[in-house]
Amino acid sequence: MNIWLEDYPQMAKEIVKRGHEIGLHSATHPHFTQLSVDEMKKELQSNRDLVKKVTGYNAKLFRPPFGDYNNTVIETVMEIELIPVQWSVDSLDWKEEYSAEQIAQRVIDQVDKGAIILMHNDGKHTPEALEMIIPQLQQQGYSIVPVSDLLIKDDWYVDINGVQRKK
Repeated sequence: MNIWLEDYPQMAKEIVKRGHEIGLHSATHPHFTQLSVDEMKKELQSNRDLVKKVTGYNAKLFRPPFGDYNNTVIETVMEIELIPVQWSVDSLDWKEEYSAEQIAQRVIDQVDKGAIILMHNDGKHTPEALEMIIPQLQQQGYSIVPVSDLLIKDDWYVDINGVQRKK
């Protein structure tokens, strides 16, 4: 989101410097299904431009706020050469009443091969939960990889559940 990039530009630069993949999430965090196509494009272009200006990174991925999407959102995102991404495991780290242990257990219990785990940079217990999640998943034989490593590169579509499928 643009407000985060504006408030923490050095942190955004450090994330890129450490080799992490950056995806777009919108400029202002609206419900995309409630926007016109032009409004969606403005949200995405504003966010893409600011990511590029602050970090030099050319983002290719987009996760809609609230997981809120429909066919029009997907088509619009793809029209401006972004790849829509949805999560398969919601950590619920945004809920303050969840402890780090509860967040970690939820992720560990639900993860499967190719899982995309939803976590938030402002979750109260997210850092502590990650300290439990990462070693446990690695012990189970999982690798932490960029989202783009999980994506089908050619001839694909997004199904009604937000899952990328080979045509």
